[in-house]
Amino acid sequence: MLQPNMHYADLKESYLFYNIAQKTSAYTEENPDKHLYRMGIGDVSLPLCKAVIHALYTAVDDQAKQDSFHGYMPECGDPNLRETIAAYYGKRGVKLDSEEVFVSSGASDELGDILDLFAASNTTLVIEPAYPAYVDANVMTGRKILHLPSGKDNGFLPLPEEGMEADLLYICSPNNPTGAVFSKAQLKEWVDFANKRGAVILFDAAYEAFIEDPDLPHSIFEIEGARTCAIEICSLSKTAGFTGTRMGYTVIPKDLERAGMNLNAMWVRNRTTRTNGVSYILQKGGAAIFTDEGQEQIHANIQIYKNNAKVLMEALDECGIWYCGGKNAPYIWMKCPEGFGSWEFFDHLLHEIQVIGTPGEGFGACGEGYFRFSTFGDPEDTKVAAERIKKLLLK
Repeated sequence: MLQPNMHYADLKESYLFYNIAQKTSAYTEENPDKHLYRMGIGDVSLPLCKAVIHALYTAVDDQAKQDSFHGYMPECGDPNLRETIAAYYGKRGVKLDSEEVFVSSGASDELGDILDLFAASNTTLVIEPAYPAYVDANVMTGRKILHLPSGKDNGFLPLPEEGMEADLLYICSPNNPTGAVFSKAQLKEWVDFANKRGAVILFDAAYEAFIEDPDLPHSIFEIEGARTCAIEICSLSKTAGFTGTRMGYTVIPKDLERAGMNLNAMWVRNRTTRTNGVSYILQKGGAAIFTDEGQEQIHANIQIYKNNAKVLMEALDECGIWYCGGKNAPYIWMKCPEGFGSWEFFDHLLHEIQVIGTPGEGFGACGEGYFRFSTFGDPEDTKVAAERIKKLLLK
């Protein structure tokens, strides 16, 4: 008899966004005349920039002509795009071989697929609060998971601890949900720990484009020693509005080896077996992001989201509420007012001022008592929501 993967039975019910949707739907049915100010979901609200749209149209036209038609693309990505992304890293002093860059269908896909490179007997470390998929993807493979809690006392930026036995280390910086960003010195401690133990860091850099502090690293590969212990997974979703278009890239250095196996070569073998690559049309659109015109346009959009963050941060400052994130990340992670749990605060905001955020408990146990705001919403709605938050919390 066929035996299914019984590890799926170990998955906790994914209730966070389901519960939010249910509560929101019920409120809307009872109050159809009320406008909701949605700052919960981490999806973008601005359209793709003009440079990308032009490239996508051009690529579609290419597919209509015999002499410019493209069939299967190289499984690891178009060579020109891989070179373009490597050059993007080079502008920050990170030297990459283009063959160390792999074009993907997005960071979410890659964060799960990359686990193919590692034995199920490895132990995974997840810093919490965390993007829930880190935990779920490892539960599905039956790995042991260690949860490293973080909190206000360390700015939600914990460091490795003596005697910590873990093989795969998830680090997200800027972080989802907290918006906290590791410094170069802090990342150096993680890199040194990984190299000493023979562990591998899975570095989620999906939000690197939001970093404005020149002293903060955008890439793990800005840290000495990272080439022998890290894989970086990146996304164009929040950088350039590709949430519905789907594209990202992964960097695996050729220096990264474990037990005589080269992880770059392993990933080439994996991709050429498991995928037929990202479509020609999407890769043409993605390439436009890295042009001077594309960079100018996407950063204009990012600035709109950063202005949203500024509006919300100013409101929380007036209310005397502790928070982190916002400046170098698209998320603001606030301490719930005294007496409120994270779900209680969700209900309070929804029913009193029609503002929707995300309860911190949904990102792990140590997220209880905290609340996440996304800054990807409509600017006018964000301004109104900030004023409503001030009036409510300053009563």
